Amino acid sequence: MAEARSLPEFGYRYLPGAFQYSAGVAALPGHRIERIRFHRPLPLEEGFRRIETFLAQAGLATTAFCACELRSPAPFTDDGFIAFNRLYCGTLERWGVMKGEANPVARSNVCPASHPPSVPSFHAFSIAVAAAEPARSFVIAGSGEAVEGAGPYRSKTIRYRETSQGAMREKAVFVLGEMERRMAGFGVGWADITAAQVYTVHELHPFLADEIVARGAAGHGLTWHFARPPVIDLEYEMDCRAVFVEKVIAG
Repeated sequence: MAEARSLPEFGYRYLPGAFQYSAGVAALPGHRIERIRFHRPLPLEEGFRRIETFLAQAGLATTAFCACELRSPAPFTDDGFIAFNRLYCGTLERWGVMKGEANPVARSNVCPASHPPSVPSFHAFSIAVAAAEPARSFVIAGSGEAVEGAGPYRSKTIRYRETSQGAMREKAVFVLGEMERRMAGFGVGWADITAAQVYTVHELHPFLADEIVARGAAGHGLTWHFARPPVIDLEYEMDCRAVFVEKVIAG
């Protein structure tokens, strides 16, 4: 993994990833990351408007926006996911957050299996703010069971189209390892997190104790969202964070 890149004017550093998101963000000294969740998902364009207003009212530039959690109606095809990402990134470019293919914003994007939104929507977002008592805060982007890099997902997915108990364990182990790899880029680990989230419609219990809990990934409990990753035939996703200030606002 490439070394973390600092953005002093944004208040955080990030781990380079794909064009649509970074692998994670961490607050720089003198700053902390705060998370804001909408009580109900907001459609993408409306969500961006609400976030822009929220930042302006807080006296923050749009470049304080450092991570988000999205909800989509259903998993995308490979081409559909690329098209959606280009649309999403257009606002980040307008905000001055993203320049060229360098995207510092961490992201999770999943598809609820029950009561999904009718259009891609915001569930939550995170911002970097100046803090007199800064916390060692970070957000690790969501990862499914696919190796990063170019090429169709079918060629880089762990146990592609398999959902047996053994296959799901192998997928989960891969994703846990990816979380650890990304955290290592910031010099942190499971002991530092305040929350971990899993997204799958498949059974967790066969490997919950000896893979997830044993690593320390559930030290503050584990939030299981009955949802699918954003691309067809991916079955398991996870993200984690260390955020000490979290708010819920009306959606």
